[in-house]
Amino acid sequence: MDIAEVMQRMGGVATHGQLKAAVGRRRLDDALQAARIHRVARGRYVLPTAEAARVAAHRLTAVAGLRSAAASYEWSLKWQPTVPELIVPRGRKVPEDARSSARIRWQRLAPGDVDGWRTTPLRTVLDCATTLPFDEALAVADSALRSGLVTSAELMRAANALPGRGRDAAFDVAWFASERPANAFESVIRAISTEVPGLRLDPQRRIRVAGRRIRPDLVDPELRIVVEGDSHEFHTSPSVIDGDCWRYDELVLDGWLVIRVSWPQAMFKSAWVQSVLARAALRQDGLHGTDYVRIRGCGRRPTTIGRTGPRP
Repeated sequence: MDIAEVMQRMGGVATHGQLKAAVGRRRLDDALQAARIHRVARGRYVLPTAEAARVAAHRLTAVAGLRSAAASYEWSLKWQPTVPELIVPRGRKVPEDARSSARIRWQRLAPGDVDGWRTTPLRTVLDCATTLPFDEALAVADSALRSGLVTSAELMRAANALPGRGRDAAFDVAWFASERPANAFESVIRAISTEVPGLRLDPQRRIRVAGRRIRPDLVDPELRIVVEGDSHEFHTSPSVIDGDCWRYDELVLDGWLVIRVSWPQAMFKSAWVQSVLARAALRQDGLHGTDYVRIRGCGRRPTTIGRTGPRP
């Protein structure tokens, strides 16, 4: 697999160990030399998305925003932007050639919304939440919390304070955002699951199986469902395969229903993944006689902050 595709599946960020296991040391070194990936810290690599946005923002006297700003903070994204995503003041005329080489958004930014050549972390999350599809926006918000540049409390407050139609979308994202998903892949699966009545998938929750404590990607402890995001390119060594087999077998024998979702399925077949998760929830509900599916209702949160209901 091409190294850029491997990086895309990792959300645009990866460690040296992950890339070496996926493509080998020689292809990793070749990609670095060709500037197809950038090393931003010891053992940490990103796609050149952010650098392209920085150059474009400087050329147009604009501010990088949305996914370009998110990439600059080294956040894991569902999709990397194909062209720099830039913000210019309302009323500014942008040359036609610049419009063809960048995605331009006309928006009024307060001085506190700008950090150098890009929007601030909080402004970036809010803009993504009100502009991108829910699964993409949730991946950005999860990454922001994981980075520590945004807190859950400030994101909830800022989303709730937004005016107009964007408020509900932003608050949806803020309600579900969590620092625990490992990458955008897991965030996308969790976003799909929010449309399944009765299902509450908790990311990276520790459970005990066969005397060991393990931490699957996503867990619903009441329905005893485990959902694993399978990236085959990172599960090729004998020791990893042995570990995966042990984990799967012990979970099944302990009464857990294990659902495995591949990266292409999560990204391109979300309706089918949602159908699988819905059938899994109904199956487990019937087996255990919990009636959780009926009691819990749909996975999405209340639309106002004053309504009751536990966060995932």
